Amino acid sequence: MAGSIVITGANGSAAVYIVRYLLEHHPDKHLVLTVRDTSDSDVNTSLLRNAVIEYSGANAKVTIRALDLSSLASVTEFTKTLAADIVSGELPLLESIVCNAYYWNLTKEMETTSDGYEKTFQINHIAHAALVLRLLGSFSPGGGRVVLFTSDAHWPGKNSLEKIPPTIPSDLDLLAMPPLEKDGNHMAEGFNRYAVSKLVILMWMYALNEHVQKDSKFANITAVAINPGNLSDSRALRVNTPKMLQIMSKFVIQPMRPLLRLADPTMRTSREAGIDVAKLATSEESPGVRGFFTLLKKDTSSPDSLDSVVQEAIWKKTLEWTGISKENKDIPA
Repeated sequence: MAGSIVITGANGSAAVYIVRYLLEHHPDKHLVLTVRDTSDSDVNTSLLRNAVIEYSGANAKVTIRALDLSSLASVTEFTKTLAADIVSGELPLLESIVCNAYYWNLTKEMETTSDGYEKTFQINHIAHAALVLRLLGSFSPGGGRVVLFTSDAHWPGKNSLEKIPPTIPSDLDLLAMPPLEKDGNHMAEGFNRYAVSKLVILMWMYALNEHVQKDSKFANITAVAINPGNLSDSRALRVNTPKMLQIMSKFVIQPMRPLLRLADPTMRTSREAGIDVAKLATSEESPGVRGFFTLLKKDTSSPDSLDSVVQEAIWKKTLEWTGISKENKDIPA
């Protein structure tokens, strides 16, 4: 059955392969592809647009729309327009939301958005949570799926870039508005902010599943958080990263991927990750299943992430950060 699939950061490394797979294998789906810059002056958006034409022709059921996740006003405007398009019949009901976009900054001091939140945390968690919550009422009554992205970085000690283990502070507001860096180690502090955001995304996913299952309007919506693997060819290794990491990506990680994969089975390509995500988004894989996945395998996340009390606290705090009232009829109680 035709449904709408929203993909954020749709011109990203893995996202282009998500789009390609959906166009090839699910041509009935209506794809709403969001990017920060919709013009062809953005080389990645131009590549995305070319991929859409190549894999489905000029008459594809695809729209490319602007969405700036560093602005909650942009998220609100986007969701209002999309919901209206669904009500009018211009788009079919939602089938899935793929929260693919991400941000990290490993080379500069901590950045703050116009909303007053730390930029990595807003883009990775707060804005995506706002997007999902504001669109829950636009899903098909038959259900659908929310695909969130986490990482092995959420688990202390599992990622080689970690210098500061990710933890949840007792004052949750410090997640969105952390103290300034102390020693100027942008790499260590920046990666920690990224890892913490991935831990919070995972914990919020568990809480989201708890809440939707208690509300008959949303009970058929399943949320998953996937660790898509360590992607050897990801642009992430070349954007906002130290020169040494860029060199390693080009001359060590990519050419030696087959050998590195022996030590890390999750080391793979963006294409492989994109196909897995597309299969989860359409429920081609694991229909009706909720929770944490490593690649396409249902998995157990870190002990810290399984604290249900903190999960619920993050759920409530996220409603505050997003400015969404839980009394809204389109938000699960």
